[in-house]
Order: sequence, then structure tokens, then C-alpha cells
Amino acid sequence: MTQPQLLRARETSAHADVDPVLRTTREVLTMVFGPLNDRTFAVRMWDGTTDRPAKLDSVPFTIVLRHPTALRRMFLLPSELSLAEAYLRGDFDIDGDMEAATGLGDGVAERLRAPRTLARLASHLLALPRDGEGGGELRRTSDLDALGHQHAPQRDAAAIRFHYDVGNDFYKLWLDERMVYSEAYFTTGTEDLDTAQRAKLDYICRKLRLQPGERLLEFGCGWGGLITHAVQNFGVSALGITLSNAQAELARERIAAAGLSERCQIEVRDYRSLPQDATFDKAVSVGMFEHVGRAKMREYFEQAHRLLKPGGLFLNSGIVASSLTPFNRWHGWVARKVWKRGTFIDRYVFPDGELLPLEEIERDAAAAGLETRDVEELREHYALTLRHWVRRLERHRDAAIRLTSEATYRVWRLYMAASAHAFTIGRIGLVHILFSKPDRVGYAGLPFTRTPP
Repeated sequence: MTQPQLLRARETSAHADVDPVLRTTREVLTMVFGPLNDRTFAVRMWDGTTDRPAKLDSVPFTIVLRHPTALRRMFLLPSELSLAEAYLRGDFDIDGDMEAATGLGDGVAERLRAPRTLARLASHLLALPRDGEGGGELRRTSDLDALGHQHAPQRDAAAIRFHYDVGNDFYKLWLDERMVYSEAYFTTGTEDLDTAQRAKLDYICRKLRLQPGERLLEFGCGWGGLITHAVQNFGVSALGITLSNAQAELARERIAAAGLSERCQIEVRDYRSLPQDATFDKAVSVGMFEHVGRAKMREYFEQAHRLLKPGGLFLNSGIVASSLTPFNRWHGWVARKVWKRGTFIDRYVFPDGELLPLEEIERDAAAAGLETRDVEELREHYALTLRHWVRRLERHRDAAIRLTSEATYRVWRLYMAASAHAFTIGRIGLVHILFSKPDRVGYAGLPFTRTPP
């Protein structure tokens, strides 16, 4: 017998054990993940025993059950949210490829659709111990309802600060040197993150056809990476707005250090509160309109239209709901209400965020007077960017926990890995939409060809 075969024999020899908790645990694992030898991953028990498919010498990841009640916490009320919260509490861990592990959820949801299967699963889970070692308070959204209805200005500000005020030092651990918190742009896929983010900033500026002396507005400017790049390299003056005080403070420091304060300003304000007489040649929004919400999307585009000069351009970049999956109201309802898809992100990452389909976005923009001139899907670029971010976060795990908490580190590792998976399979998309505000004679501010200068 070869060494790998001996190892697997030792790892799976516990199948013959008489420990009823281990036996029940393995029965539950079969119900939710399928037979051992049909899996592509390993499971390590709280006692160190590892179940690995016999056909595999290596696996992309291992699920680590930290205590005997882990599966009970994960699946007694099975949903995407219960799995996520069990991971956040430390009931189980993932050693290895987190993105691959997040892909298990769809298979679990499919296996547990039948009521008879759910009843059988519940009876096994109730036989497991009730008490476990995981626990503790999780950092989650709270009290937003006290701040008004969804997307009221005060509530929007609180939601944004929940996400971004985790701390500038935390974001510095895994973002690029310019702290660009949106998809990078890869020409080959082999570029490092700093190179790809600089390429993205340049790509956006060229799509907008920025010219020296023009005035640029950025909705949701983050830490100022894009407007700083535009001022330095394209000779514009720029205003960036954000709802995060932490972002604004660091962005101003960086702009001052670059000697650009006269031509590059940051303001903490809601996009709806810009002065009535403000006008700009070009406008851009990157990774912000996901926070706007369906009810306010028309108002958002009306504001962009009002602020643009005739013949001006507006580049809107953000995440959209997938157009690859056929629309089915029943399946969508089940995914949201039963499997609770998206609840983890709303509760722990992006409160009040909404992803809309591309056709709905374009319809609202057209109603506001903006003409769609160019649409580019870039979801593969965001998937690759997220993989860079996850690897960098994992390398800085100890520092991230020192700056925040174990649970916060887990939130971001899970959120970014799951997002990479969603972009890869086409569940969500990332689009650049270039809009124009034609003047009275129909001039749209663009030449005949789409090729950026």
C-alpha cells in the first residue's frame, strides 16, 4: 500500500468507530454534501479525524468542524445565512480555497429542497449535542430602521459608514497602493494588483475623454484614487463626494501630500445635496450606485443629468443583477425568503444595497434624459480582483484581527470569496455604462468611434 493510501486509510478508519456523535455527524454530511467519495473536499472533525475522498490525493479545501454541535448550528434551519453565521462564529472553518468552498451552497440548497429530506435531516441534527464552543457577538447592522425608510439620506449615511468605517488601516492591508476599492482592469490576467488598478483608472479617464481644464465630479469617491489620477494625468479639476468621514480624511491627506489640493477637493455629502448651480463637464460613479436602491435610481440619474453640461459624459460603473439566469419569480422568491440569499451581505457587509438588472438601469437613465452610448461587461475582471484581495487579506490575517476582530476578518474573507464565485459563474455582473447628455441639437460629446484616445 502506498503512503497516500495508508494516510487515507488512517483518515477514514474512524468510519468504523462506535462514537454515536461521529456516526451521526457523518450521516448528516452525506445528506447535505453527498457520499464521501463523490465529494471534492475533505472534512476534519473536532478530534482531528479527517474524511477525504479515496480517489483524491489532494483537495482544494477542507471543512474543519470545530466542535460536535457545529453541523447542528449550520443546518438545523438550513439557509445561506445560517451557514454564514456559523462560519462567522467559528463553528467551522475553511482551510484552503475559500472561493471554491463558497460554491457548495448551491448544491446544498438543491439537496435539501424536499420536505421529507428536511425532516430526516432535522431528526439527525437534533441528535447532536446542543452546546458548542462557538459564540460571541457579531458586528452587524442595527438600528437602521430608526433612521427612516430605506435610502433616506440619514439612513444611507449610516449604512455607508457601517461598511467603510471599519478602518482605513484595515483596508490598507489588502487594497492596492492607491486604495481603489472596485474592479481592476487586466489585459492578460497576470498583472499585479497595483498595475491593474492603475490601468483601470486610466481606462475610465480615457472612456470619459477627459481634457485639460474640464471639471470632473465623482459620486462616491472612496479614498480619492480616481480623481487624484485624473487631476495628475489628464489636467482636470475634480470634486469627489463620499458619505464616509474616514474615507474623506485619508483622501484629503493623500491629495495634500501630492500637492493637488487646489484642483482636487473631497466633500462629505449626499449626492442629492449638491448645489443647484453646480455644473460639470464629466461625471463618474464607480461602485456607488449599488447603494442607491431601486426606489431612488431615477432620482440618481436625474441628478447626474442636472449636474452635467450639455454634451457632457457620465460613466457609471457598478454591479448588476445577472441576465444569464432566466427570470423566475418563484425561484427568486424561494432563494430570497427560504434560502435567504443575500441576507448575509445585507446584514453584515452592505446594508440596504440593491442590485438591479441592466435593462432597468438603462430605462431609468433614459427617463432622466441620459443616452446610453456604450456598455461593457467586466465581471471576469472583478472576479480576478477579488481573488487578489482575498489572498492579501489571508496573508495579513493576524493584523486584520488585531485591527478589527476575528469575526470581522471572517466576514470579509467570506464576502469577497463568495463574490468572486458569483462573478465567475455569472450570478452577478459588473458593467461600465457610458451615458451622454446630448445638447439641444443632439450632439452627444463623442466622436464616431468608441475607441478611447
